[in-house]
Amino acid sequence: MAEARAETLIDDDRVRVTRFDFAPGDETGWHVHGMDYVITTLTDCQMRLKEPGGETREVMIPAGTVYRREQGVKHNVINGGDAPMTFIETELK
Repeated sequence: MAEARAETLIDDDRVRVTRFDFAPGDETGWHVHGMDYVITTLTDCQMRLKEPGGETREVMIPAGTVYRREQGVKHNVINGGDAPMTFIETELK
């Protein structure tokens, strides 16, 4: 699978804001979030989430949805749909 395209939009002393663009099947690769973060979906996002222990979850998050997670989340995010997906991740420093 190909890696999602990540573009840093802001990286200052308070936040890091990154735009992620995924073609169908693209993934982030395994990573651990070192900061609390907020996700804002720009498109409908059919996410396949690979999690520690071999678990995989399928989640459909509609465009315009905002959600927050705390640091320490470990996963690989994959576009499990057949359309491109895009979201903005805002990490709180």
